[in-house]
Amino acid sequence: MRPGSTHPTTRAQRDSGGRTHADVAVVGGGIIGLVTAWQAARRGLDTTVVDPAPGGGAARVAAGMLAAVTELHYGEEALLALNLASAARYPDFAAELEEASGQDIGYRSCGTLSVALDADDRAHLRELHALQGRCGLESQWLTGRDCRRLEPMLSPSVRGGLRVDGDHQADPRRLATALLLACERAGVTFRRAAALRLTVTGGRAAGVTLDDGTTVEAGQTVLATGSWASRLEGVPPELLPPVRPVKGQVVRLRMPQTTAYGPFLSRTVRAIVRGGNIYLVPRANGELVIGATSEEMGWDTTVTAGGVYELLRDAHELTPGLTELPLTETTAGLRPASPDNAPLLGPTALPDLHLAAGHYRNGVLLTPVTGDAMGELLATGELPEQVRPFTPRRFGGSVPEAAGVLSGSEPQERSA
Repeated sequence: MRPGSTHPTTRAQRDSGGRTHADVAVVGGGIIGLVTAWQAARRGLDTTVVDPAPGGGAARVAAGMLAAVTELHYGEEALLALNLASAARYPDFAAELEEASGQDIGYRSCGTLSVALDADDRAHLRELHALQGRCGLESQWLTGRDCRRLEPMLSPSVRGGLRVDGDHQADPRRLATALLLACERAGVTFRRAAALRLTVTGGRAAGVTLDDGTTVEAGQTVLATGSWASRLEGVPPELLPPVRPVKGQVVRLRMPQTTAYGPFLSRTVRAIVRGGNIYLVPRANGELVIGATSEEMGWDTTVTAGGVYELLRDAHELTPGLTELPLTETTAGLRPASPDNAPLLGPTALPDLHLAAGHYRNGVLLTPVTGDAMGELLATGELPEQVRPFTPRRFGGSVPEAAGVLSGSEPQERSA
């Protein structure tokens, strides 16, 4: 029997009453739920994922920047160590996942160029450069001319920039597909239905009831439903995670194979335009991802003319030539944001109920470290040291001091 498991099984099994028994039930089939399930299954746990459409979620919209350095914000220094650890894990994680799934996840070590278009933006970048230096991060200050040497399609208005070679990227859609296949090959069971209610038996989480009338009984349950994490019935109100949706609209264009100056863009380009963040992420397959708005609009995922206009307008100021590119897709998704913009990882005060939610801008970046941490917790009962500052306990409630587990609306500016 695995730690915390009350139903030791070799594979999820359904009885005649419509109940499925598993060691672990993961509620949510986005990249965070899938990586949790994959790592649990790799450790020998019989695992079931509950989601009506696994492989979806915010990752289908995200750009996939692995930007631990350029995503550094004032007041988020505590999150930096976790972001850096996950970024360092990415090359090995990508190799492991690609071997397990047979799928390329689009991992590229192409770097980021953050640029400024006016004096105010330049001053902001200078402050960011100083903050990065104080945190021991590597970035190089460039003149506007230096920026255009690196990326000739940039506007002559670019006044300066920061070159960060340590920021990389992955394709979130490829990542989701690879995780689905890796889970299937590892023996994970998928229940394509929505979870309606957490089952609590004897003061412990015992699985979930689904909208098709069946039940998944599990020794441990992981809530990994992104921006919907606070809406599962049956979770004690004081334990509902403080996660809210933040809408992000994204535009996708098709780049030419080459220009007179070489590639249209060879690395991620970021900037602050009119006080809002914007990024342009080139893919190896010729796709150019432009994003993203940041809107406190509840669970609305409508693509709006205004959102698309603002993205294209600001991107045009950076790279005027993109107005000639074909527009291939407009999408909107929901970032799961917590009050401190950091994830909630680990056990709750309700025994056998765990959280993996609230990753906000860094879901793709934090996928490797989240999977490692949740897999270790589910298999051994121990939470790795590096994620202990990010347990749900920091927002209230009392998480048991179990051995090895613990020691001790206005629209916002656009962000990744």
